Amino acid sequence: MKIISILLMCYLALGSSGFLFTPIREKLKSEILQLATETRRGLTATPDQQRKIKETFERLEKLNPTAKPLQSDKVNGVWDLQYTTSESILGKGGFPRIGPIQQMIDTKTLTAYNSEVVDYFGLKIPRKIEAELIPRTDCYTNVQFKKFLIGPLGFDAPEQFKGALDITYLDDDLRLTRGDKGNLFVLTRQ
Repeated sequence: MKIISILLMCYLALGSSGFLFTPIREKLKSEILQLATETRRGLTATPDQQRKIKETFERLEKLNPTAKPLQSDKVNGVWDLQYTTSESILGKGGFPRIGPIQQMIDTKTLTAYNSEVVDYFGLKIPRKIEAELIPRTDCYTNVQFKKFLIGPLGFDAPEQFKGALDITYLDDDLRLTRGDKGNLFVLTRQ
């Protein structure tokens, strides 16, 4: 009887809520967000900081509390980019991004968009990319870009403009995603 009680307690503790892992998860989340802030979303990350973020990212992935992120309502909404390894999204070597870089996901309508404001020679111009989501698994979706908007101008995206997202961690306020080009993304709910 004692063994059954212990097994039941372990099952309840390690079940979908995984409350035994909550303090570890919260510590890792705090660490990755602190590093993201220190590196200005990854823009100024040193190799040592990149390594630390990647290690923390991978540790959090192992503690993912949401087994099927694309089937969870938690994934829907607007997310602020806190860190990425994508140089093009960061604007490295190009025009600086001003303010938040955001991503909206809606799995009900299978749509998404990325938005940002870019400083072009002192002019702050909003940019947005609208996309269609094409889920392949419970955590992986192809992304077909549909429309680009730069300020008031919009044009259709060429069909070859595609990507993919693998949502490897999701909770109420943090999402970790791997892109199809190997980039890492750390986002917080707006």
